[in-house]
Amino acid sequence: MIKLRIDVDYPYPSRLRSFVYTALNTHARKDYLKNSKILARMINESPKEVKAYWFFTPTTIPDKELVDALNAEKHEVALHIVNHPYEELKFLENATSRKIRYYTIHGTSRLLGRIIWKRWTAKSPSIPQDFPVQSFHQFPTLSFDSRCYSKGTAKAIKIAEDSIAQGKILEIHPEWLFQRGTINHRGPYYEALRTLLNVDEELKKLTVRKKFFIKIARDTKEYEKDVWLTEKFAEKLRDTGVDIFTFIERKWLHKPSNPPKNWRETGDNIAILQIPSYDEWWKNIGKKTRNMIRKAEKNGVTTKVVAPDVELAEGIWKIYNETPIRQGRSFPHYGAALKTVKRRVLSPGNRTFIGAYLEEALVGFIQLVHGDKTALVSQILSLQKHWDKAVNNALVAKAIDVCAAQQVNWLMYGRMGNHPSLDRFKQNNGFTRLALTRYYVPLTLKGSVAIKLGLYREFKDALPQRIKYFLIPIYNWISRTKANMK
Repeated sequence: MIKLRIDVDYPYPSRLRSFVYTALNTHARKDYLKNSKILARMINESPKEVKAYWFFTPTTIPDKELVDALNAEKHEVALHIVNHPYEELKFLENATSRKIRYYTIHGTSRLLGRIIWKRWTAKSPSIPQDFPVQSFHQFPTLSFDSRCYSKGTAKAIKIAEDSIAQGKILEIHPEWLFQRGTINHRGPYYEALRTLLNVDEELKKLTVRKKFFIKIARDTKEYEKDVWLTEKFAEKLRDTGVDIFTFIERKWLHKPSNPPKNWRETGDNIAILQIPSYDEWWKNIGKKTRNMIRKAEKNGVTTKVVAPDVELAEGIWKIYNETPIRQGRSFPHYGAALKTVKRRVLSPGNRTFIGAYLEEALVGFIQLVHGDKTALVSQILSLQKHWDKAVNNALVAKAIDVCAAQQVNWLMYGRMGNHPSLDRFKQNNGFTRLALTRYYVPLTLKGSVAIKLGLYREFKDALPQRIKYFLIPIYNWISRTKANMK
């Protein structure tokens, strides 16, 4: 069982706002106990066995919405004593209609805390001997939000799992769910807690980028599966601070939908190939491309599906580190450590690796990611010293053969329009440009303002194609210069 001690010290995600309302002993309805409600929702949705002990102060008394979420099966209401044990106990029991069994003592070692909480001494309040509530301080705990601050998400999860196995209780504070404390050295711990509780699966593949004053999120699997925005999903995105959610419509599989009026539609595209059969593809490509594939065979290049093992990882690592410049610009994988490449190659996933070999040495590879009715060319690379042998053409041909054998009718190969020579390579191998609709959905007031001002779009996507092609050599030169300086 995962046991959580949740110290609800402050009522709002904003520290400043919490300090003001706590000092004034009042509260506003907007965002009141917002992070606590997110935690309650996560715990309730968790398929794991969880018990949460909620410790409330006099200024964080749960409202009806939170009380209703704290079902007795997974939650227990408890007291976080600030100054007056009996008065605060009675107040909490009356407000929640719950029997209180445990208490903890709120710490206020800093001067600011003593002023806010009106505790004029650093000494903790004394607990009467006949106090009818049991101390929770006797149970062994792990400060989970502190570990997330000091160790990072991955290590904090491992520490937490070991502590849970030892019977320890994970201590967290709602205000540090998403933010990082500078003085308190706590949080953010949402990602780690989500993993422990095994919830919010739909958020795990999100990538969030900050642009100006807004956060824009997209699903990294949007080309592999259908993505749509439901109200429940939108609420979870708002909870994590996302202002705009963007996704594409997979129109090669479905008819266009009728989106709400406040969704902003923009143009996007992909390079796509429909594969009725390998023989049909072979007939449709040009003579020059067929000759390139035959050239690879004559030069001794063989292709085959390979298992993601250490030998493959070592071969890919050598290809990564052959040159810092590819296709006229800096290559991001150059300099990658062998252990990093091994971790990526050996990680589980619905993928197929195809290797190109010359005298049993790996000279190129292609990685196919399998989605719903579609496979994606995730990466295709070969050693530059063997480019005269048409290795990449052989890899594409083998990828289409594999897809046809597996009855995958659609193969996607990135976008069109960002690299002229790569675009020609795709077109020569039968890929065509498919125009798509990309939606930008405002989730917050900031998101709505950003969409009205046009701040959501990428600069390169707003440029006309003729201007973009003119600027590509300049971009490549800047990229190479940065790489050389590095």
